[in-house]
Amino acid sequence: MRVTWTGGELTFRLDLEDEITGKAADEHPVKLATNSCAIGGVPDDAHPDLFAVAAWTIVAPWTRKRITFDRAISERVAEALRQGWGIEAGPVGAEPRTAGRTLAISYSGGADSVAAAAVYPEAPFVHFQRVPHRRVPNRWPHYRSDVLAKLAEQTGRELTTVTSDLEFTLAEPRPGYPEHHAVAAGALLLADRMDLGGLAFGYELGSRWLGGDRYLLRFTPDNPMWAPHGAWGRLFAATGVHIVLPVGGVSEAVTMRLALNSELKDQVRWCLRGTDGPCRTCGKCLYKELIQAAVERRPLDTPLSADRPVVRKWLRPPPYGGQEMIEYGLARVPGIERTIFAKALDHFDATEESTSWLDHCYPPAIDEIPQPWRDTAAAFMSEQVGLMSADETQRVETWGM
Repeated sequence: MRVTWTGGELTFRLDLEDEITGKAADEHPVKLATNSCAIGGVPDDAHPDLFAVAAWTIVAPWTRKRITFDRAISERVAEALRQGWGIEAGPVGAEPRTAGRTLAISYSGGADSVAAAAVYPEAPFVHFQRVPHRRVPNRWPHYRSDVLAKLAEQTGRELTTVTSDLEFTLAEPRPGYPEHHAVAAGALLLADRMDLGGLAFGYELGSRWLGGDRYLLRFTPDNPMWAPHGAWGRLFAATGVHIVLPVGGVSEAVTMRLALNSELKDQVRWCLRGTDGPCRTCGKCLYKELIQAAVERRPLDTPLSADRPVVRKWLRPPPYGGQEMIEYGLARVPGIERTIFAKALDHFDATEESTSWLDHCYPPAIDEIPQPWRDTAAAFMSEQVGLMSADETQRVETWGM
C-alpha cells in the first residue's frame, strides 16, 4: 500500500499483494470502492505519525505486507504496525510525537458518548460528520449526518466538527468506517493543534469486554480494537494520543441512565435516520427503546410489529448482539411477554437479580484509563454508578463461557 496526503486529501494505491476485499479488526468483510477520500479542516503541518495513523485507520483492511507513506514516520509507529499487523512501514526517520495534555471526546451524540461526556464535563468534543464523495454515489441518503452535527452544535460544549467522505471508500457492506477507528482520523490530524494526549470514545462494557455486536460473544480481555495492549491501543499510544474509554466498564443501561440525566439529554440521538427525533422503525431504535424502557421501568413503546424485517432476529434463537442488554430488558420491561420480544423469553431465565451486575462498573476498566484521566473517572464511577462486587466481576469474566 502506498499513501499520499495532499492537505486533507488521502490517495492510496494498492500493491500487487493487496486485496480489494479485506477484513476489519472485528473480522467483518469490507470491499473497497475508491482509492481516495478527504478530511476537511485539518492542518497541513501535523506530525507525520498522525498522518500515518489516520491513513492506517482507512487502509488497514486492504493492506497485506507493507505500507509506504509520503513522509518519514517514527520508529515507534513503525514498530507498532509491525507488532500489531505484521506490516512493514516506512520510510522511517522522524522523531516520535510528544503526547499532549488535553483529553478530547470523540462525540457522536449517542447515549454512550453523552455518558462519556458526563465523566469529563470540561473535555472538548470532536464530532465526525459524513459528507458526500465527489466520485461515489450516495447509496444511503437517509443517514442524516447534518442533523447529528446540528445537535452537537447545540450542546454548548467546545466543539470541532470534522467533515469527511472517508466512509464512501467502502463499496460493501455500505458506506461506513473501514475500521471503527476511522472515526478518529480527523481528531488525529488535529492532535497537535488541540494538544491532544488522549481521545475518549463512548465504547461501553459490551463493546470493550464482552465482545461487542458482531465480534466475539464472550469475555474478551484482549479485544484487539479497544484493549490498551491490543494492536490499535498500542498504535494510538505510539502517536501520543491514547485511547480512553471512560464508560468502558459500564453497560448500555448505565450509559442510557447517565445520558438521560445529563445536561445534554435534549441532544441525545442514537438514530441515524430521524430528523425531528428518532425514526423509531430501525433496528437500532428498537434496541435502544428496549434499554430505555428497562431503565425507566415502563412498557415498550414501538410501532414495529413481528412482520417487520428488523424484528426477525428477535424471533429466532440467540445468540444476539448485545445479548446482555436483551436479558436486562427482558427482566425489567413491564408486559414484555406481550411484545415482539416475547419469543426471546423462551431462551432466558433473566431476573433483576441475575442482571443486577449490569448496573455497576467493572473495576478493571478504570485501571485501563491512562493516569492523567483515571482519577476523574474513578471518582465519577464510585459516586454516580458504584463498583461491581467480586461476584459481579466474576459475572463479567465468565460471560459466554
